Amino acid sequence: MEILFYFLLFLSFFLFSKFFLTNKKTKNLPPSPPTLPIIGHLHLFKKPLYRTLANLTNKYGPVLYLRFGVRPVLVVSSPSAVEDCFSKNNDIVFANRPQLLMGKLLGNNFTTMVWAPYGQNWRNLRRISAIEVLSANRVHSYANIRLDEVKSTIKRLSSKGSDEYRTVEMKSMFFELTLNIMMRMIAGKRYYGEHVEDLEEAKNFQEVVKETFTLSGASNIGDFLPFLNVVGVKGFKKRLMSVISRKDKAMQELIEERRSLRKSGFNVEEKEKTLIDVLLSLQETEPDYYTDEMIRGFTWVMVAAGTDTSAGTMEWAMSLLVNNPQVIKKAQAEIDANVEKGRLLDESDINKLPYLHCIINETLRMYPAGPLLVPHESSEECVVGGFNVPRGTMLLANIWAIHNDPKVWDEPTKYKPERFEGLEGTRDGFKFMPFGSGRRGCPGEGLAMRVVPLALGALIQCFDWERVGDELVDMSEGLGLTLPKAQPLEAKCRTRSSASNIVSEF
Repeated sequence: MEILFYFLLFLSFFLFSKFFLTNKKTKNLPPSPPTLPIIGHLHLFKKPLYRTLANLTNKYGPVLYLRFGVRPVLVVSSPSAVEDCFSKNNDIVFANRPQLLMGKLLGNNFTTMVWAPYGQNWRNLRRISAIEVLSANRVHSYANIRLDEVKSTIKRLSSKGSDEYRTVEMKSMFFELTLNIMMRMIAGKRYYGEHVEDLEEAKNFQEVVKETFTLSGASNIGDFLPFLNVVGVKGFKKRLMSVISRKDKAMQELIEERRSLRKSGFNVEEKEKTLIDVLLSLQETEPDYYTDEMIRGFTWVMVAAGTDTSAGTMEWAMSLLVNNPQVIKKAQAEIDANVEKGRLLDESDINKLPYLHCIINETLRMYPAGPLLVPHESSEECVVGGFNVPRGTMLLANIWAIHNDPKVWDEPTKYKPERFEGLEGTRDGFKFMPFGSGRRGCPGEGLAMRVVPLALGALIQCFDWERVGDELVDMSEGLGLTLPKAQPLEAKCRTRSSASNIVSEF
């Protein structure tokens, strides 16, 4: 009876305050489909959400006003609408984040760079990211780590020593590659392959990372229907808290290891400092700000943002390549012509390989790692696309819809890397922005665009690739925040005769 009382009380409050007061107050709202009491438009949604929202956009227009239960939501799905949100007019207005359960729990009570509200703390975190952690000099200093891990992957692929094609499960390989790169940068440790110092620790860390990523991709219905937080989502929250506890314990152990090394007098050269070393140095001068909790949160954001996204992009890229062998041949010819024979390409070669960049950009266009940007929230009333948007509205930018819009791209469902010839960088106004835009655009773009071209370029240079069977690789999309493949990629490879000397060195 008590639950029923609170439920009825909530209904009364909701119907009065959310529907009557809000809709009377704000005029000229964007177009909106018919809504239901309490749940709003939640009944319309099928997974994946970005496709459902794209279908609604096709019917109602590129600026759409929805209600996810109690939350007003603005969906923008055109270059001009996104520009309205992230240009100088509204960039600060939409620089906030909505207060969702994931931000509270995984974001250390909204204090990490991803989930912090726009303000002094977020500006500090962004400054640290740009100057101390992800500056061009710092990223360049880790070039040997990236190259070393790519060589390790090539060695693993060629270890059987046969000229025959062999089948490789690519999803795991790419994930292990990117996690090793990130963890060597962060803590000086690798968790897969050779030279793993503590196998039990490595196994535990692998499990924590995978479980956290899995739960991060889940949505919490209580964020939109708060009364369900009382009666329906305790199990989800309990499971999430358990994983977070394990994650924090693992990250704290890494901090303690680096702290002990520093106290023991172990001298780390500047170019060999891990990201934890950098943050511990800052902790010595500003201990009240650079707490262990802050360092745990900051470094975990690096793990989460730099691992699954890059691994997924490479898996999609290889899937497209084996379905289009003529593209592989063209990329191999470019590499052979621009990299000295008998030498593995490195990051200094990447700018000489424009077609490789076309392949990556076309992959990011068709399968962006963030099909819906991390939600923003309006801090005050504003105008988008000529419509009024109330304060406190959650913003979803449907990047997938823009990248696959026939009004924006010619034949968007066709794989055509050549469409990017002559385009520098990874942005084309607001029609192509796989790393987001505005103040809260992805700060790790520079790092990602070193890891992905290096790894893909080396795999193309050293191996011939084919599909496992005669049928095309299944390109169905799975469920998750980072647009995973529904079916992990398996492909066949063999060492190219022109690269046999390179591969034998590893």
